[in-house]
Parts: sequence; C-alpha cells; structure tokens
Amino acid sequence: MSDGRRRYALVGAGARAGMFLRALATGHADRAVVVALADVNHTRMAAHNGWLEELGAGPAKTYDAADFAKMLVEERVDEVLVTTVDATHADYIVAALHQGCDVITEKPMTTDADGCRRILAAVEASGRRVRVAFNYRYNPLHEAVKNEIGQLGEIGSVHFEWLLDVRHGADYFRRWHRDAANSGGLLVHKSGHHFDLVNWWLDATPATVYAQGRQFFYGPEGRRHGYARDYARGQEAPEDDPFALRLADNPQLRALYLDAEEEDGYLRDQNVFAPGVTIDDDLAVLVRYSTGATMTYHLTAYAPWEGYRVMVNGSRGRLELEVVESDHVSPAGASEVKGAAVHGEVAAAEHGHAQLTVHPYWAPPREVAVEGYARGGHGGADARMTGVLFGGKDDPMDRSATARDGALALLTGLAANRSMATGAPVTATDLLDPT
Repeated sequence: MSDGRRRYALVGAGARAGMFLRALATGHADRAVVVALADVNHTRMAAHNGWLEELGAGPAKTYDAADFAKMLVEERVDEVLVTTVDATHADYIVAALHQGCDVITEKPMTTDADGCRRILAAVEASGRRVRVAFNYRYNPLHEAVKNEIGQLGEIGSVHFEWLLDVRHGADYFRRWHRDAANSGGLLVHKSGHHFDLVNWWLDATPATVYAQGRQFFYGPEGRRHGYARDYARGQEAPEDDPFALRLADNPQLRALYLDAEEEDGYLRDQNVFAPGVTIDDDLAVLVRYSTGATMTYHLTAYAPWEGYRVMVNGSRGRLELEVVESDHVSPAGASEVKGAAVHGEVAAAEHGHAQLTVHPYWAPPREVAVEGYARGGHGGADARMTGVLFGGKDDPMDRSATARDGALALLTGLAANRSMATGAPVTATDLLDPT
C-alpha cells in the first residue's frame, strides 16, 4: 500500500547520483522515497545504499541496468532519475516515458540529434514530462544576470569565456568523458550548461553555429608540453605527478570506483595523456540567435585557475560578470577532484570571488549585490535546484528546464561539433529534421 509519497528510482549509480539521493533522503523524505537503484555495477549501488542507510532513508532495492523496465513496473515508480553515461540517457528516458513515468535527467539530455528526436516524440506521445538538471540556472549570480539583462535594452552580443583548471579540466580526460562516443565532447557535456544559460538569459534559440577546436593539452598530443608520465593507473603514478588522481585517498571515490572496478572493468583514474582521448580541450564557438544577437564562446580545459567571464552588450548598456571559483590549484589539491572533501592546505590556499557589474550609458557603473551565492555546490545552485525539482519550493523564475530546453541547449553543442567536422557554419534547427 502506498504511503502517499512520490516513488523515485535512479539509474546510473556514479558520483553524480549522490547529490539527488542525498537531497531526497534529507530534504524531501516527507514527500518522496527512493525505492530502487539500477546500474551495471552492484558494488556502486551497495555503496549508495550504505550512504542512504546512514541518512535513515534506505536501502533501496537494486536492479541490474538490463532490468530497468522490470524495475519500473515492480516498484511502481512515479519518476526516474537518469545519471548514467551521457550516451545512454535517451534509451532510459524514452523507456521511462513509455512506461508512464516522469523523468529528471542529468545534462546533457542526450548526445545526438536522433536521441533528442526520440525523447521529444516520447514526451508528446506519453504526455509525461522530462526535466533537465541545469543547475546553473539556480545559481544566485545567474538569477541576477537574468534580472539585470532586462535593463540593457535590446541585446546585441554576448561574450562567454569559461576556464576549467588543471584539476577539474583534467578530470574529464581521466574518465568515460574522454571518449566522444560516450559524452559527445565538452561542447555537449560541459558547455551545455552555458549554452542553456544564454538561451534562458536572452529568451532566444540558437540559429547558426560555427566552431573550431582542437586537442591541445591532454591526450597523446599533449605529451609535447612535458607534463606526461608513463603509467597506466593513477595510484601507480609518481608522487610528483599533479595530473594523477589517487582514488585510494578519497573514501567516496574508493567505494564507487576503486572497489567496484573488478565487477565491470571501469577505470576512473586513467592517465590524461594516454591514448583513447577523442575529445578536444580548447574550443571556440560563434553563435547567431533567433533574436539576431551573437555569442562568442571559448572553453579552455587546462587553465591555471577556474571560473568564467560573461559580458552582455545591449542598446542601453553593458553587463559584466566575473567569477573566480579558485584562483589556482594548490599542489595538495591537484590529486583530488573538484568538490571533494579536502583539508588543510587546499582549503586555505585557494581563493575566489564573484563580481557582477552593470555599465549603463551616461552613468557610473553599478555593482550588483547578490545574496545567497556560495563557492560550494555550484554557487549554492544544487540545493536550490533539488528543492524545486522535488517539489519543496516554489519557482517564480520558472527555471525548471523542459525537454525542449534540453534540446535547445544540446543544439548549440551538436551544431558546433558538426561545424568542426565540416569546417562550415551549421543551421542548428536543421539537426532536429529527420530528413
């Protein structure tokens, strides 16, 4: 007999699943319950169940990923959380929709145009909803940008520069993301956040996209820069190697990956300079939007500091946002992952700041004070997003991203990838045309 709570199942029991499971267990237990987990690796599911039990909310029943459809029926699932490898999102989303479930999916919604078309068709056929976890919309700084853009008149252009430092950026080249067949590359996996923000800020859709990119720093080609060490596994790396991830030193990563690798062979700590890297690390994109505005965008995945700069030019002035999430990577922090629990030197050594300024015509610049911004949890966005997604908080800004929003963010990255392959501009909306 149902206790009236909404029944959630999660597929994909990696590290990102933890944010959703903790939120359900600690902030929404009165209205939601995690009834099942599905994954290809039972060791990872056992680790998450252990943490759920510590929070007083578990364990959930576990299923092999191949039994996903069976799980939805047996556990009477209302909503599915999809946190699997990006290239598999579409299969799970479509199966859940056809089973009558709603879906919350990690971004990107999928990694190719065919998957996007399948999801949109399944949403229409099923009448169920898909929401994409674009947590950057919930960052207080980004909310402030959305509010302030209305003071700039007609928007002419945006410049958006994103820097991933040599801790965070390197991590995409250690794990499954390093293969474009899994992730779609950084313009789909990582930059989808940023493309969605611009769509949302401008209330616009991508029209024409041109891009250039290359593998400059990581992968075998990056060996020319002199940082490469010859080792196959992170824990076997030389002690002085700043690019080695040491899984054994982090209890969560050890439980999810090091202890689990015998079951499925997945290696979380690959050498960032080893063969098998098929994604680029230096990417430039030019976008024309439906409103006529343009965006110049650059992603650097090997920067000495982490953060971003956004400039918006309008007919009544200019907005500038600068965010430094960490001003350098300390030696003690280099072998960790961003967001991991680190102590001592790392916490003391790395600093950051954020500043949002509006420059109106014929008036002094105005700095915008932003309440609620925090350096952790994506600027405080994670908790704000799960509060809305799981029904505990109102959302007057209507930030919850739909399947259409997921498709529009994806279009920019997919069009950019095609442009890099062909050397020509791409009409983004043509990608959703099955002909």
